[in-house]
Amino acid sequence: MRAAEMDRAREACAVRDAWLAHGLSAHSAERAEAEDAVRELYRLIDAPAPRFTWVDSPSAGLELVRTDPAFGPVRLHTGVLPDRAEGWSPPSRLATLQSELRDRLESSVRGPDRYGWSLRPLKPEPDWEQLRSTAPREALAAGASLDRVLWVAVRDALRGSLGDAVRAPVRSALRTDSPDPLTWWGQHDASWVGHYDACARIGHGWFAAGDLAQLGLWARLARSTGWWWAGEGRCVMAERPAAVHTEPAPGAVHGEIRLHHDDGPAVRFRDGSGVYVLHGARVPGWVVTGPTVERIHAETNVEVRRAAIERIGWDAYIEQAGLRLVGTADDPGNPGFRLRLYDVPRELWGRSARLLLTVNGSVEPDGRRRQYALGVPAFLDDPVAAAGWSYGLSGEQYGRLRRRT
Repeated sequence: MRAAEMDRAREACAVRDAWLAHGLSAHSAERAEAEDAVRELYRLIDAPAPRFTWVDSPSAGLELVRTDPAFGPVRLHTGVLPDRAEGWSPPSRLATLQSELRDRLESSVRGPDRYGWSLRPLKPEPDWEQLRSTAPREALAAGASLDRVLWVAVRDALRGSLGDAVRAPVRSALRTDSPDPLTWWGQHDASWVGHYDACARIGHGWFAAGDLAQLGLWARLARSTGWWWAGEGRCVMAERPAAVHTEPAPGAVHGEIRLHHDDGPAVRFRDGSGVYVLHGARVPGWVVTGPTVERIHAETNVEVRRAAIERIGWDAYIEQAGLRLVGTADDPGNPGFRLRLYDVPRELWGRSARLLLTVNGSVEPDGRRRQYALGVPAFLDDPVAAAGWSYGLSGEQYGRLRRRT
């Protein structure tokens, strides 16, 4: 039984990888395919087929729909949906259609509770954190149920990569204070479509034929287009990006990725717009294209400031900013390397602080040891005490440590 489950898990992960590729695709949209799928969805909600307007980016699409009365924001004023959707706009009906589909699909694959007790694992399963850092084959061998393995290796992996690591930074870059018309994510809907498709392909769950048919429509959109907006008689469809740059997520076991590009936008659209991301963190364009000490000191966001400093290098920043060296010491937790403590005047960061420059105790995948800096309180004068403070230790306690990681 375990061997059969390992084969099914391997097949599901192959389906996952295919959906991840669709979610990251930078090929031109398959317009005819996307339009046909949208027409079918409109037919399911008893709405006339819309006319289509294609744009080169999500920002261009939002610019159109924010000013078009056919795309009003979807608002529900009560917590209970009415029995009938007569009079609702197409976006509201489509949102309900998709939400109800996802509820039914989830019920079809929901965990071991759908089985009889006799098929539950006979020994304790690895916990969720263990599963996130364990390959599916090893997890199954350790007693994990196939349900849990698929949840982590397919569902969570796609959601983390395409939902949290790709869609979220793009969405954040486009957000305004006003409510936007409802957005469908096209290729980024692979974050949920891929999970149910994988389960259906390996026979994991019981799916109604009608639900699979509707899932197929959302799958066609995820394979063929970028973001899109449904309106009354009109749909605005965005092209897929022209370029998407990623790197493996730290500690990735299930194919997880995050956005990253050193030399330009991590996501670049066909109209020249884009989103800058360094190691998964969205940053203003200047951090990538032209970081300077002046811009760094004007930046109020601590994480953006740190990313910009790392772009020019800590040593270069310290020299250009004219930081005063307070003291140096051998690093007890990282033999062979030095700690350097600098004073940061209030006028630079808006508060008095000290900066501890140190070297990571672990070797990076490329064989280097990364130099990084920690902000520490301004009252600390001893580099060893400052290093200890970062671990919640006294200087004396830190001095007795062996190599840290």
